[in-house]
Amino acid sequence: MHKKRILLIEDEEDIAALIKLQAEISGYKLHVEVDGINGFRAVERERPDLVILDIMLPGQNGLDVVRKMKSHPDLKNIPIIILSAKREELDVVLGLELGADDYMAKPFSPKILFSRVKAVLRREKEPSKLVKTFSFGDYTLEPERYILKKGDKIIPLTLSEFGILKRLLGNRGKVMTRNQLLDDIHNDDSFIVDRNIDVHIAALRKKLGPHFDWIETVRGVGYRFKEEPSLAD
Repeated sequence: MHKKRILLIEDEEDIAALIKLQAEISGYKLHVEVDGINGFRAVERERPDLVILDIMLPGQNGLDVVRKMKSHPDLKNIPIIILSAKREELDVVLGLELGADDYMAKPFSPKILFSRVKAVLRREKEPSKLVKTFSFGDYTLEPERYILKKGDKIIPLTLSEFGILKRLLGNRGKVMTRNQLLDDIHNDDSFIVDRNIDVHIAALRKKLGPHFDWIETVRGVGYRFKEEPSLAD
């Protein structure tokens, strides 16, 4: 069976070794570069199936590598996961706006990282099954890019929050049980299986604003995304 090829651009030797070990355990072939300039050259040369990179790199920072990849016609469709110690919301938003498929903050779990790798590669493999966009009020959900926007502003979501929102929108007007929502998260986001669905719903509502009431609680059953909200933010 052909192994998926991953390029890691990471200058911290111990982190690179940890990721390489987990890549081998998970069945991937991994090549490491330690700076942004040689990292981009390796992308051009090897055309990997996925790139994992840090932001703070010698030679050229990771965000510049992302920009160059996304502006290159032959490299723009290679998925990217940013792995960085920069965890402020602005850093996350910037990375996603530039075109990264996911953003993970250090310190991290290697197993969770490769669960995200698996999820991103699966999305790339089955693009025909993805809805281009969901729109509701001022909001737009882009499943292919894992991005939620209000107007032009990106609203950062965790993968589990994104999975719940996508599931509810895909079944608009229907009541979804908690188990159905958890099953959907398990399929799209296999490393998250032990969180209570109500916690994710509460986090979603908080991020979407105080007047956001599209998501309706159906007592004793689960949740429903309304077809006609009483008040949109």
